[in-house]
Amino acid sequence: MYIDVILPLPLDGVFTYSVPSELERHVVVGCRVLVPFGRNKTYVGIVASTHGDCPPCEEGAQRTDYMGTVPCVSQIKPILQVLDVSPILLGSQLHLWQWISDYYMSPIGEVYKAALPAGLKAEDGYRPKTETYIRLTPKFRNEQALHIALDMLQRAPSQQKAFIDYLTLSSQGDITRDELLNQGHSLATVTALIKRGLLETYEQEVGRLNHGGEPHLENIKPLSAVQQDAYNKIQFSFLKKNVTLLHGVTSSGKTEVYIHLIRQALEQKRQVLYLLPEIALTVQIMQRLQHVFGNRLGIYHSKYSDAERVEIWQKQLSQNPYDVILGARSAVFLPFQNLGLVIIDEEHETSYKQQDPMPRYHARSTAIMLAQMFGAKTLLGTATPSLETYHNAKTNKYGLVELFQRYKGIELPEIQVVDIKDLQHRKMMHGPFSPLLLNKVREALERGEQAILFQNRRGYAPMIECKQCGWVPHCQHCDVSLTFHRNLNQLTCHYCGYTYQVPTECPACGCKELQTRGYGTEKIEAEVHDIFPEARIARMDFDTTRSRNAYERLISDFSAGRTNLLIGTQMISKGLDFDKVSVVGILNADTMLNYPDFRAYEHAFMMMSQVSGRAGRKGKRGLVILQTKSPDLPLIHQVVRNDYPAFYRSLIAERQQFHYPPYYRLIDVYLKHRTDSLVETAGIELASRLRQWFGLRVLGPDKPSVAKVKSLSIRKLVLKLELGLNMADVRKYLALAQQQMLQDKRYSSLQIYYDVDPL
Repeated sequence: MYIDVILPLPLDGVFTYSVPSELERHVVVGCRVLVPFGRNKTYVGIVASTHGDCPPCEEGAQRTDYMGTVPCVSQIKPILQVLDVSPILLGSQLHLWQWISDYYMSPIGEVYKAALPAGLKAEDGYRPKTETYIRLTPKFRNEQALHIALDMLQRAPSQQKAFIDYLTLSSQGDITRDELLNQGHSLATVTALIKRGLLETYEQEVGRLNHGGEPHLENIKPLSAVQQDAYNKIQFSFLKKNVTLLHGVTSSGKTEVYIHLIRQALEQKRQVLYLLPEIALTVQIMQRLQHVFGNRLGIYHSKYSDAERVEIWQKQLSQNPYDVILGARSAVFLPFQNLGLVIIDEEHETSYKQQDPMPRYHARSTAIMLAQMFGAKTLLGTATPSLETYHNAKTNKYGLVELFQRYKGIELPEIQVVDIKDLQHRKMMHGPFSPLLLNKVREALERGEQAILFQNRRGYAPMIECKQCGWVPHCQHCDVSLTFHRNLNQLTCHYCGYTYQVPTECPACGCKELQTRGYGTEKIEAEVHDIFPEARIARMDFDTTRSRNAYERLISDFSAGRTNLLIGTQMISKGLDFDKVSVVGILNADTMLNYPDFRAYEHAFMMMSQVSGRAGRKGKRGLVILQTKSPDLPLIHQVVRNDYPAFYRSLIAERQQFHYPPYYRLIDVYLKHRTDSLVETAGIELASRLRQWFGLRVLGPDKPSVAKVKSLSIRKLVLKLELGLNMADVRKYLALAQQQMLQDKRYSSLQIYYDVDPL
C-alpha cells in the first residue's frame, strides 16, 4: 500500500510513502501521518490519496534486503505513525485546497500551512494558549492602600500614570498586560510597578468555545416592507443563480435580511458560513447573532487562541457541529458537512485578499467555489460593490437585488466638501482641521452626540525630516521611510516591523532640529486632545488593537458612550453600527486618490462612502465633512451624491480601454533576491522567456513602489490576459519559465512567486 502525502512545505506536488502492513487498516484519506523527510527530519502530513502502485525510482538506484544489494524496486520510505483514528480533513476540503493551489499558483503545502490551525500541524498536538493579565497585589486591594500607592509613585510620574491608567481600565473588568501597554506605556514601566509589589501578573487561557445558551429564534425582528421585498427577490434570484449581489446602502438593514436567510437555511438542516472582512466587525455582529442563534453559532478568526481554533475544527468534524460559522478570511478552510448558504458581507473589502505569505487567495472567490462544491447559494452584500462583482451582476452572471432605502426611512448623510487647498492658502486651517469641521464636532459633543475622524495613516507622523538639509530616516532593510510613533518614542518600518531609536541630531549635517511631516492617527489624537480637552477620545488602529480584547473594549466603550470621539484608520469604515454618531470627518481624501494604482479611485470611493455611512444611523440625518484639495474631481461629486452607478460607468469604460479587470485577468509575477543587479537581470530574462509565449501581454520588469523589503530587492512583471485564454496552459508556461530560470546556477536562490487577481 502506498499513499500520497501533502507536507507543510513550499514545494509543489505530493510525496509518496509506503505503509507498513500493520498500519494499513488505520490509514484513510484526510488523516494525518508522521513521515520522514530528508536525512533526519519528520513532518506531519495529510494523506491525499491511497493506491497500490509503486512509483518509478531513479535509474540505477539500489536497495539492501535479505538478498543483499540488488537493483531497487523502490526507494520509497515508510510512514512512521498514523496520528488520527478518523480524517481531520474532508474530501471537499482537499478539493478546495487543490483548487486554491492551482488557481493561485501556490504549492499545496502552502495551502496546508494556511488552512490548518498550528495545533493540527504539530506532532505533539496543541496546548491551550494563555495570555498575561495584570491585577493589584492583595495588599493594595483597598482604598486606603491605593492612596498610599499613589503617594509612593509621586517621584515616578510615568509609573504613576501607568498605575492610574490601570485603575481606570480595570474598573471595566479584567485587563491584559498588552492592553495597558497599548495606552502608551513601556514594558519597563509596567515591570517596575510589578517589582514594587503594586501589580502582579497571572496567566489565563484565551478563548472558549461559544456556549451562548439556547437559540431564541423568536428574537428575530420582522422585516420592514422594503427589507421583505429584498428578501423575496433574493429567494427568487437563488432559483436561477448560485450567486446574488445584495447592493444595499449603509444602514439599510442588510444584516437583518441575512438573519432571516440564515433561519431559512437552518430550517432546511443546512449549515451557514458568514464571512466578514475584519475581526473588529465580528464583535457587533456576534452579539446580534448570538441573541438569536445562541450555541448554534461558532466564531473563527486569527485572534482566537490556537487551542480554541483546534477545538472548533474538531467540533465541525463531529456529529454536532456549529450550524452557523461567523468568521474572517480563514473561516473558509473549516470543515463543513452540509453547507447550504454562504454570506460574504462587505464583499468589496480588500481584507478578503491574503497578501503574505502564500497562498495569495481571495476569500470571496474561494468561498464561492466552496459553496459551488456543496451546491450552496452565495449572497454578496455591500453598499459599494467591487467593480468585478457589480459587472458580473450587470452582465447577468450573478443575480442583483437592490436595497436603496435606509432602515426607518432615515436619510443618507449630508456630505459637505471643504477645499483645504484654498483654506491653507488663506492660512485658515488648524493643522489638518478646517474651521467647519471643528465647529461641527464641537456642536455634536455639546449636544451629547458622537463624532468620528478618519485618517488612513497610523503612527504619529509618516516621517521625520531634518529642518536644515531635508534628511529623512529610511529603513535599513526596506525601501521606505520610517514612521514616527511618539508614544513609544521610536521609528518603525511598517513593512518589516524593525524599530529604530529616534536620532537626536541629523547624521547628514548635525542639525538638532528634526521635525515631523504629515499626520498619523496618533498625532491627530494628540491635537484633538488639545482642541477638545473635555472630549473622551479613543483611537482605533493597528497599534491600539493588538490584543484580543482591544477591539471589544474600544467598540463597547464607544457604543455605550463612555467615549464620544473616535479617531481611526480604515478599520472604522467597515460596517460598524453606532447609534449616536452625528458627524464624521474625512481629514484628507487626497491620500487615497493620489496613489499609483489603477484601483485607487475604486478603493477611494468605497472607503469614503463607507466612512460616510457611519453618520446619522438612527434618529436623525448625519453630517460628513470631506476635506480635499481636489473638490472639483468627478469622483468627489459621485461620493457626495452617493451615485454608485455614475461612478461605475466612468471607471468601467477606462478598464475596458486599458485592458484591466473585469475585462482582463491580471497576474503579477514577483522576483526577489538580495542582490539588486541580479534580480534586475533575472527580471529581464524572465520577461524575455514569457514573451515567447505571451507576447505583448507581458509588461515589465519594473520596480514596484516599494522595491526593497526585508533586505530583498524586488522586480515585478504583469501579465494582462484575455478572459478566453486557457488558464491551465498559462500556469503551465509560467511554471516552465520558472523551472528554466532556476536551473541556472546564478538564480539558485532567486525567489519567484505569483499574485493572481491582485488588489
